[in-house]
Amino acid sequence: MTDPRPLTDDNPLPDALDARLRSQLGFLIEIDRLKTILRQSPLAATDRRENDAEHSWHLAMMVVILAEHADEPIDTAHTLKLVLVHDLIEIYAGDTPIYHPTMGADQVERETAAADKLFALLPPDQATEIRALWDEFEARQTPEARFAKAMDRLQPQLLNWMARGGTWLSPGITADDVRARKAVIGEASAHLWDASKHLIAEGERRGWARPGVGSTD
Repeated sequence: MTDPRPLTDDNPLPDALDARLRSQLGFLIEIDRLKTILRQSPLAATDRRENDAEHSWHLAMMVVILAEHADEPIDTAHTLKLVLVHDLIEIYAGDTPIYHPTMGADQVERETAAADKLFALLPPDQATEIRALWDEFEARQTPEARFAKAMDRLQPQLLNWMARGGTWLSPGITADDVRARKAVIGEASAHLWDASKHLIAEGERRGWARPGVGSTD
């Protein structure tokens, strides 16, 4: 877990700034840590893993480009807020790989504690607003949250396709496990879920994922 001391403790912002702006700028400095949180997904363009900030940017672009495929009308601007906020808590909680056999056990507790700490750096009204966005994403009860979650599941699938397997080849994982973990895409877009299943099936056929029982499109 990242050092819990805010970055500005080592280089405080000038006292001349008003308290609200100091809080806002301090938060924006703190979330620079997101660039240091590595995910498991390999980048398509170069031989390294992506970080959380890159992931969040990619999701934002996916919302803009793929919103037309949502089964329900969505507020694109609101969905963009959801994907930009959704992984900020990993600054303190760390990334939990989707195929890791044990790390998910305490994920809710770790991430809730991280949310409590991180969003409290903001002025109270904004802390409430940003925390509500994070809670909405996690609950998946709105069309926007369901579509944001779908993008969160689809994006690494595209990277794994380009890597000819990537995390699909995690120890003990089969194509059926991939399908099960990606099924939430279907809660937001039948069209994107059909495309996702096709990618998995074709990856399985090419040997980029271990064979599973559900090998049909």
